[in-house]
Amino acid sequence: MSPYMPGDLWRESNSMSPAYHQSVGADLYRRSLYTVCKRTAPMPDMTAFDAPSREFCTVKRSATGTPQQAFVLLNDTQFVEAARVLAEKSMKQSTTNNEARIRFAFRRLTARSPTPGELKLLLDLLHEQMDLFKGDAERVNKLISVGDRKRDESFDPVELAAMTSVAQTIMNLDATVWKR
Repeated sequence: MSPYMPGDLWRESNSMSPAYHQSVGADLYRRSLYTVCKRTAPMPDMTAFDAPSREFCTVKRSATGTPQQAFVLLNDTQFVEAARVLAEKSMKQSTTNNEARIRFAFRRLTARSPTPGELKLLLDLLHEQMDLFKGDAERVNKLISVGDRKRDESFDPVELAAMTSVAQTIMNLDATVWKR
């Protein structure tokens, strides 16, 4: 699997390297267990999440939580696109009930139901994001068109963008990132 990679990092680290070729179609969305990587230019998102350098065996990876990881989860093409796809799935699950949509997304990412306090915060965030996106069609289109996968045109773009923002928030929770 060759996921999204910013720029041409392989050539920057070694001008003799062949060009990086991103996977296309279904191959782009396979699990990243067998991600193509180079010792001289590791995948930036894997580096942010403490992936070992592969120069030696590692018995246990360190479990850190850094602002850089949140930056990756909020901005990396792979994760923004994943949040949008999860938003679409949650909107298909429940066509009108925002609470059910959030519960679906939360359960998919954390393997548990949200507490009443978490649910209220996420519902408030959803309404806030809808209000913000209503007046800015350019921002809506920019968010929901990230990645190679085409968006589901049957959904209201403002609702989809707002739910994508909520999915990104859930992806950034400690309960999602780390199994404790």
